[in-house]
Amino acid sequence: MSRLSMLSAVEIATDRLLLRKARDADRERLIELQTDPRVWAYLGGTRPRETVEQRLDAIGGAANATPNPGGFIIADKATDDLIGTVELKRRAAELPGHVTEDGEELELSYLLRPDAWGAGLAFEATTAALRAAADELPDQPVVVVTQTANARSLGLAARLGFHRVSTFREYDAEQTLARAALHSFKA
Repeated sequence: MSRLSMLSAVEIATDRLLLRKARDADRERLIELQTDPRVWAYLGGTRPRETVEQRLDAIGGAANATPNPGGFIIADKATDDLIGTVELKRRAAELPGHVTEDGEELELSYLLRPDAWGAGLAFEATTAALRAAADELPDQPVVVVTQTANARSLGLAARLGFHRVSTFREYDAEQTLARAALHSFKA
């Protein structure tokens, strides 16, 4: 794990969402998110339900699904139902796709249930996480890596202010690397 500073917030609220740590009550919706073929279309394909259940059991249950700093469940603020996940983590130096010589840039990633697509919730959740990080951490590059074929994800990155840097091959597909400066997300 990187020794670079990370977002310390454990809960972030927006008008419609609550970014929070996972709970055991999230188990079924987390399994659905992790096994939905539409969610995983550009992420290497769907995962078998049994594999996801075994992984959750191995880590001690759904409540341990977001243990790392910067990892959140995206929950509907009114119902507290899980609608996705968002994470700001360090991109491992050994992976391809970096904008600094040493790697380990902050990397934004997210997943949303298909029933939440198209309502601006991914934009709201990612903006909230990035603003919290901009308020807490020193300015630094933030990267997004997404399969080039994933037009929706590339569109969200552009709306957030990320700019395409390069492409590379990973997981048997072309990936796009985009970057933004963390300070650009200050409220």
